Amino acid sequence: MQPDPAHDPATDRAADPAATAARDIADVPAAELITTAAVHLMSAAAVKCGLAEGPDAEDHLDLAEARVLINALAGLVVTSAPDIGGQHARSLRDGLRSLQLAFREASSVPDEPGRGPGERLTGSVV
Repeated sequence: MQPDPAHDPATDRAADPAATAARDIADVPAAELITTAAVHLMSAAAVKCGLAEGPDAEDHLDLAEARVLINALAGLVVTSAPDIGGQHARSLRDGLRSLQLAFREASSVPDEPGRGPGERLTGSVV
């Protein structure tokens, strides 16, 4: 079977969203992907800790959800820190610590030192 000269396989790949997404993600360095994921977790955790701006910020307070997000963030930050470089890791650790402190401040009954979200991985933040 002869290839169709009017058919360009490169056009098929360009039109295929999955191929485009795979090619795009392949061009992004791992440190950038990890940092982006961490920023999303940080943003969500901040909102759940009641740190959102606006008059309805308290409506978004959900410490159970914040705990899950901060635990996930701690796992990502602690395990990726050796691989992503000092500057990235330092910024992520600072953001994580700020969220851990915000969580503690938002809690009516604070966790014991070392028992707050992510503290089994980071140590106590008190």
